[in-house]
Amino acid sequence: MLLCRVAAALPLSRRKWNLYLANLLQQLLPILVTNQFVVQDSQLASPKISENEIGMTHIGGKGEAQMVDISPKEISKRIAVASCKVILGRKVFDLVSANQVAKGDVLSVARIAGICGAKHTSNLIPLCHNINLTHVRVDLTLNPIDFSVEIEGQAASTGKTGVEMEAMMAVSVASLTVYDMCKAASKDIQITDTITNLVVDHCSSENQQQEWVFLVKRRCLFGNAVKHKFRVS
Repeated sequence: MLLCRVAAALPLSRRKWNLYLANLLQQLLPILVTNQFVVQDSQLASPKISENEIGMTHIGGKGEAQMVDISPKEISKRIAVASCKVILGRKVFDLVSANQVAKGDVLSVARIAGICGAKHTSNLIPLCHNINLTHVRVDLTLNPIDFSVEIEGQAASTGKTGVEMEAMMAVSVASLTVYDMCKAASKDIQITDTITNLVVDHCSSENQQQEWVFLVKRRCLFGNAVKHKFRVS
């Protein structure tokens, strides 16, 4: 339409006008082709990957964050065990062993903190489900070899989703509590080796009972997951 208006305004014959359009298209064609390939390259550089291709259930088809719908799942018994280590150093280790830390009994307070942390997992991790926990266990053991506190946490539930995050939260909050209670004595305390050790999903049905145990060695950061699946019964 614009070219027609321009043609009507120009005092050119039909032949000259055709030559003018041909020359104009000859100049514009390389630009149009180049722009087309640029668009195609940009689309290839950032493709839209569907949820099924990447296997991440917390990402929707359009790339948005979402809470997983677990309503179709069956109710089963879930257990998860996680662990971590707090390296204290010789000085702080001796204080904790003798229960002489100024803030009080480090191991007892950290144990209760870990249990409370597991119960508040869904309040801190945005897309976690609010799980009715049936049991939480947190154990802290002093290791005189490397002057550390070894922490193990277990979470259990009967529901439609796992409790790995609750177990991880238990040991994480317990380790942070150890750090908080001891930081006045040393600034060199390290929290390390936070991993999920065991995941159990016990499924029951009318005809059979099966228990699947997942042994997981997975570091929280910069680690590769190695999962072995065993049928127990």
